Amino acid sequence: MKDLNEILGMASRVQEELQRAQDNLDKLEVEGAAGGGLVKVRASAKGRIIGVSIDDSLLAPSEKQMLEDLVAAAFNDARKKADEVSNAEMGKMTAGLPLPPGFKLPF
Repeated sequence: MKDLNEILGMASRVQEELQRAQDNLDKLEVEGAAGGGLVKVRASAKGRIIGVSIDDSLLAPSEKQMLEDLVAAAFNDARKKADEVSNAEMGKMTAGLPLPPGFKLPF
């Protein structure tokens, strides 16, 4: 069995690596879209919304309800993609760790 100090040191290093990975997630960008690309939302893999793009053709008052629906759909699409990228990046970090099945890290 490994020395307790060695195990604690390994845990500390893993925690530092996971924190760096979390910090990196805010630098990765995804784009959600709705309405065939008429509404686009850019977000970080951490879920921070970076920008919204709305095609000029949707700016007519008669299109208000559709525009609101498309913005919501684009946000949801961006959030889904952000979650996928985040899970993939964190999966790279935990791939070598002997974690029990189903164990979720607090991120």
